[in-house]
Amino acid sequence: MTSTRSAVVLGGGMAGILVSSMLARHVGSVTVIDRDEFPSGPQLRKGVPQARHAHILWSGGARIVEELLPGTTDRLLAAGAHRIGIPDGQVSFTAYGWQHRFPEAQFMIACSRALLDWTVREQALRDKRIALVEKTEVVALLGDAGRVTGVRVRDGESGEERQLPADLVVDTTGRGSSLKRLLAELGVPAPEEEFVDSGMVYATRIFRAPEAAVVNFPLVSVHADHRAGRPGCNAVLMPIEDGRWIVTVSGTRGGEPPADDEGFVRFARDGVRHPLVGDLIAKARPLTSVERSRSTVNRRLHYERLPSWPEGLVVLGDAVAAFNPVYGHGMSAAAHSVLALEKQLREQPFRPGLARAAQRAIALAVDDAWVLATSHDIGYPGCRTRTTDPRLTRHAGERQRVTDLVGLTATRNRAVNQAAVALNTLSASMASMQTPEVMAALRRGPETPALTEPPLHADEVARLASGADVTA
Repeated sequence: MTSTRSAVVLGGGMAGILVSSMLARHVGSVTVIDRDEFPSGPQLRKGVPQARHAHILWSGGARIVEELLPGTTDRLLAAGAHRIGIPDGQVSFTAYGWQHRFPEAQFMIACSRALLDWTVREQALRDKRIALVEKTEVVALLGDAGRVTGVRVRDGESGEERQLPADLVVDTTGRGSSLKRLLAELGVPAPEEEFVDSGMVYATRIFRAPEAAVVNFPLVSVHADHRAGRPGCNAVLMPIEDGRWIVTVSGTRGGEPPADDEGFVRFARDGVRHPLVGDLIAKARPLTSVERSRSTVNRRLHYERLPSWPEGLVVLGDAVAAFNPVYGHGMSAAAHSVLALEKQLREQPFRPGLARAAQRAIALAVDDAWVLATSHDIGYPGCRTRTTDPRLTRHAGERQRVTDLVGLTATRNRAVNQAAVALNTLSASMASMQTPEVMAALRRGPETPALTEPPLHADEVARLASGADVTA
């Protein structure tokens, strides 16, 4: 790990910035290449159209961000982000009923994606070993099928091309990654690809929160019941910075939300299983029109299964595994992938076989998030799939029975909820659900009565009542 080594990271989004901050511990210089021009503050950028929708940084990812970039959480909170305890800070209608608001077991950081990206990027770029090259695209990989030695890039304004040698190239360019084509030019075959496409469509609006509900108001979510045999429709209201609510509604194939403003509120009230989110926003003042997105397919590229893999190249983030955003796992799974790569760098720093070992470790790092997303989505009507994963094919029924048992019990049993929340926030692995303590709690079953109404606290109801009409 000498100062003479260099890395090039393709893509300056969340995954790219996190891996850059990690690599700066191991090499002398890191160059981040991105086609976009980055804003000077917490604004949206062209290359991340999905940033307009609600994004959750679960505790499993937030802790890694803080480890890589100490002080990031405090900067986010100082800028108006909310730290929401799970499940106490949620009012959640799950597929199995209302979730009891047990004491905090995990947490989320809730803010706009623009604020999150900007804060993390600013933190990382304080390290002078990291250079961000904007308005530049990658046109080729240097090297051959045995080793990638850098990239050739093109300036987006002048059209000038140049070569950037590197000891390690990391692709984090997301769903639109051109890596398959670039590898084909070196003679590397295409990887096995699987997908689970529920046809999910997202629609989002931002509202001014009632003044009395700006501080310490819960995240409110109404989730579909994947067992119902009909399209899955969801609604999430999340407090973000500057006294705003970001509200995202979604529906699988056949249950897509409308794109018009009036239809948005109607869907939030009547299109989902409970009208709570629709009722909360009916009198709130909208700050934006409806934004829709269809980039929601669960897709996984198995680079780790190729018979050979070039030294000097690693792929992570959405370029390897992209998830239906309704589960909020993308950023946290990418953060775990960064740690998986670092573990390999520590164990075999730039030795032969590093890239292949890292690709296999990254595949393991995203596996839980993959199963959590796809095992629900695959059950919705009209879901289109291409997979040979036995967990989603011949063992799907057994897995779903276990999932349903855990989900139902978690709403009314604190110990089971604690374990389920740790898994769903990517703070623990699937194996944690099989400990003797969790198994004993499952055998005990529900320990509190089923809730029949949203578990809003009395003070939350009172604050809404005191300032519910904010349309003036």
